[in-house]
Amino acid sequence: MYSQCLNENYLFRSGTDINIKDKIKLNINQLIKKIKQHPEYPKAGMILCHNGVVRNRSRNGKKVSGLSITIDNEKLEKVITENKKKKGIIEIIVHIEQNKKLLVGDDIMYLAVAGDIRENVISVLTETLDQIKSTVTKKTEFFLE
Repeated sequence: MYSQCLNENYLFRSGTDINIKDKIKLNINQLIKKIKQHPEYPKAGMILCHNGVVRNRSRNGKKVSGLSITIDNEKLEKVITENKKKKGIIEIIVHIEQNKKLLVGDDIMYLAVAGDIRENVISVLTETLDQIKSTVTKKTEFFLE
């Protein structure tokens, strides 16, 4: 399989870890470029992206100065691999900033999903994002006051 998960140090491809030698600041455009290199890309009718950022308030309204994220890489790979099997999906790539303090406005996660038609792509992006947030990541918020 061609599924990939990008994090700060590694590129995951179907259970194989490949160390990224040159650490670079990833962005959505780089994920899109990578998707466009996929051999099945000509079948794509849509690439949908999510860019999660640190907001200044928690869900319960407390002021936040930042947060940190830890991830379970095995669970992340499983989520990506399983969702990539869904109808019409060509590629899913995710990058999560982990194990460092992120400040308000910083990017937390990029998620890009490519597929044939919007109905397939939108639902898979939503499901993948929900699964990552509920089973893969653990967030520690830093509060003001």
